[in-house]
Parts: sequence; structure tokens; C-alpha cells
Amino acid sequence: MSLGERRSSGGAALVAAGILLSRLFGLVRGRLLAHYLGVGAVNDALQAAIRIPNILQNLFGEGVLSASFIPVYARLLAQGDEEEAGTVAGAIGALLALTSTVLVLVGIVAAPYAIPLIAGGFTGEKRELTILLVQIMFPGVGLLVMSAWTLGVLNAHRKFFLSYASPVAMNIVMISVLVWRGPALADSTVGAARLVTLVAWASVVGSLAQLAVQLPTLLRVERRLRVSLDVRNRNVRTILTNFLPVFVGRGVVQISAYADGLIASFVSNGAVTLLANAQVIAVLPVSLFGMAVSASQLPAMSGELGDDATVSAALRTRLDDGLRRIAFYVVPSSVAFFVLGDIVGGVLYQTGRFEAHDTLWLWSVLAGSAVGLLAGTLGRLYASTWYALRNTRVPLTFALVRVALTIALGLVASLYLPAWCGVDARWGAAGLTASAGIAAWVEFALLRRSIAARIGALPVEGAYLRALWGSAIVASVAALLVKAALQFRATHAVHLLTAGEHPLVLGALALPMYGVVYVVLTRSRGIPEATAVTGRVVRLFRAS
Repeated sequence: MSLGERRSSGGAALVAAGILLSRLFGLVRGRLLAHYLGVGAVNDALQAAIRIPNILQNLFGEGVLSASFIPVYARLLAQGDEEEAGTVAGAIGALLALTSTVLVLVGIVAAPYAIPLIAGGFTGEKRELTILLVQIMFPGVGLLVMSAWTLGVLNAHRKFFLSYASPVAMNIVMISVLVWRGPALADSTVGAARLVTLVAWASVVGSLAQLAVQLPTLLRVERRLRVSLDVRNRNVRTILTNFLPVFVGRGVVQISAYADGLIASFVSNGAVTLLANAQVIAVLPVSLFGMAVSASQLPAMSGELGDDATVSAALRTRLDDGLRRIAFYVVPSSVAFFVLGDIVGGVLYQTGRFEAHDTLWLWSVLAGSAVGLLAGTLGRLYASTWYALRNTRVPLTFALVRVALTIALGLVASLYLPAWCGVDARWGAAGLTASAGIAAWVEFALLRRSIAARIGALPVEGAYLRALWGSAIVASVAALLVKAALQFRATHAVHLLTAGEHPLVLGALALPMYGVVYVVLTRSRGIPEATAVTGRVVRLFRAS
């Protein structure tokens, strides 16, 4: 492995570690919300309101700034022009501060009129509570936008862990409020509404904490930062020119998730909450593996110098390495969501007011998410390659196709297909995620063909993918055997989750079996990524 590949692999590991820490705290927050609020109107209102800051944070931090700002800024650092890099970083930071201030003011005032665009299916008290929560949370949006700017600067300097772990600060504040006030307020509808209002205020305080923990490191690595509103600078203009197409192109996942959330508000009571919970789970492998690899590769790709042939060869090498690493982890995630989704959902959310029948509903939504999980994750890296080449038009075009398909198919699959099939309307939430997966495969196919025409064909080998899928399927059978054995012991019910058995017991036995069998099988087939995983485990045990 070359020095550049080792750095990229190390950067991906740091991104993944930061994201994992952040997501784990996010799952704790989600489990507490499920415990105290269950699946209903109050939790629906909170999930709809919190979707706005989440989407804007993901768009700016994990999407737009990463793909429009980092390629320009990282190239300046690679060329040794630190003075210009500091000027560009300062100008973009000042412009974002001004823009976010206006965004916050508009968001607070316009919230009552924007509800049809956030949760058009909400009415009455549920609608009014959502408006209040959106207005409370909007100041946090401005802070999260600035936090996204610090992420871009730190990533370009290869400081990956802190920027991706910083949301832990926000989650700690929100978790503290839930633990403090949840037991006292969750027993009544009025109390539950009061609880989510406190959680909304906690998200604003947490947003400030998320920004604050990054600032000292930013000021240390970027000592030539010069704040200004100079839009005449050539590099600043390049970033601003790329901003809008990248906003759509890089943010297609968030835009699709937003569209799904809006449609879900018309499906049934609780659909918004179930969809939000499923998206938290489904985005975990995308973030840990797809985003981790893409985020670490983008500065390296953008810093490649030389003639066109040299750059293309370097990009093919990085792309091949990234695609294989992503597929190794995302393929088993897809199989787990589809086959073992009741176990995964039960472990994470089944507690308190979130009951066994809610877990089964969640499983259906997770199974739909499995349809396009691999395509959406690999597509991020193909899009990153285009951004490294400073081409935002191609991924924008394909992203628009994906968004259009997501909305069109989602409307049919969620609002009409359940009635045509004679099933309960709530199962339309699964149609939302499945239709989004189909759209993701279309976008992936277009991106792969276009990048092959630009730098040369580089699909992940069919034999490699067949080995991954085969190993994951066999591993899922092993997990199902564990589940069947536990069910056999439950003498008073057929299904373990309705037999009074705690889902944590099932998860603690079945899910590790699934992971171990998958790694053993892929290692036996000579998959290098499996060898690397077992090597890290062995080194960890030796060190301890």
C-alpha cells in the first residue's frame, strides 16, 4: 500500500470513528424518545421539526461545503499557497455567517406558512406543535451551518475525527434533558408536548456546543484566516459558482429523505416517526462507510496534480480502493436490514411506549431501505470523483433524475399501492423507502457510466460482489438459526418478540453470529478487506 493509500485509509478510519461515536449518541437519543413518546402525534411533530436542521447540517456539512469548498481549498494547500487558502476560508466563513443569519430570521417568521412544505399532512394541534418546534430550532440551524464550515476547513487539513464527532456535544445536551424531564412529563399528552419543546431548546444549545468544540482546533490549523466579504476573489467565485449545483447534486440523499418525510405525513399517524427511525438506522452504514471513504478521498483526489493521464490513473486507483471498501461493509448491511430488520429495530428502539408491533412496522421500512443502500453509498464516491475533477454539472443532472423518480415513485408506492394491494395504509411507509432505492440505482448507473467515459471503466468486479452477497446471505441464515432456537425455547408464542423476550437478548446473540460468519466466509474467499478486519481485531487483543 502506497503512502497516499495509507493516508486515505487512515483518514477514512478517523471519519468512521467520529461518525460512529456521533451516531451512537444519536441512537441513544432516539431510543429515549421512543421510550418516552412511542409512535404517535407528539413524536411525529418533533421528527418533522428536527428534520430541517438535520437536513441543512447534512447538506452543508456532509455535502455542499465538502464538495464545493474542499476541492478549491485543498488544492491551494497542496500548492503551498497558505495565504490564499486563509483568505478563501475567511471569505466563505463570513458569507456563510451572513447567509445563516438571514436564514434563521426568515425561518422563524415563515415557519407557519412553510408547514405545508415540511409536514403537509399534519392538522390541528399536531400542526401547531410542529410550527412551534420549527421556530425554536431555527437559531440552531445557523449555528450548524457555521459548524459545517469548520468541518470543511478541518477536513482539508486532514483533521477528520473532531469534525465528525462534534455532534456528540449536541446529543449529550438533548439526552440530558430527556433523562432529566422525561420520566416526569411523558405520562400525558400535554406533558409530552412540553418535553419535546424542551428537547427543541436543547438542540439549539447543543448546536452552539457543537460549533464551540471545533473552533480551537480550526484556529490552530488555519493561522492565516482572514475574515472578509470579498466575492471578487477568483477562488471564492469558483466556490460560489459550484455551490448551487453541488447543493442539489451532493444533497440528493437529504433532499430525497425530505421528500419522503413530507409524503409520510399523509400516510398515517406515526409514519413520520417510523420513517425517521428507519432513516437513522439506514444512514449509519452510509455514513460510516460511504461518507467516511468519500470524505477522506475527496481532499486527496482534489490535491492530485499532473497531466490528464496522470490524474486519471490516480483517480482510478483511489476509486477502485474506495468502491471495494464501501461494498465490503454495505452489502452485509443491506442483507441485515432486509432479513434481520426486526432484530435490528428491536435492539435499537423497542422499549417503553415503542412496542413489538411498532418494531415489525419499522422492519418493513428498513427492508425497503435495503433496496438502494449499496447503490446510494457507492454513488457518493462516484460523485466525489466528479467534484474532484471540478465538474458539478454531471452529478447535478443525475441527482435531479433521482429526486424526480423518488418523488414520483414514492407518491404511488406510499399513497396508492397499499389500497391497490388491500393492505393497511401504514405499510405505505415501506413503499417510500423501496421506491427511493430504485431511484438510487438509476442514479448510480448513470454516474458509473459517465465516470467510466471520463477516466476509464472501473466497476467493482462481479466475482467480488458475488462473494460478498453470498457470504452475507449464508451469514443471515446462521443468524436466523439462532433466532429459531430462541423461539423454540419460548413455549407460549411463535414469535420471540411477542413472547415477552427482550429484543436485546436476541440481538446480543444473533447479530454477533451474523457478523462473525460474514467475516469468516469472506476471509476464506480471500477478500483483502476481511483480512484487514481480522488483522485489526488480532492486534487489538494483543495490545490489551
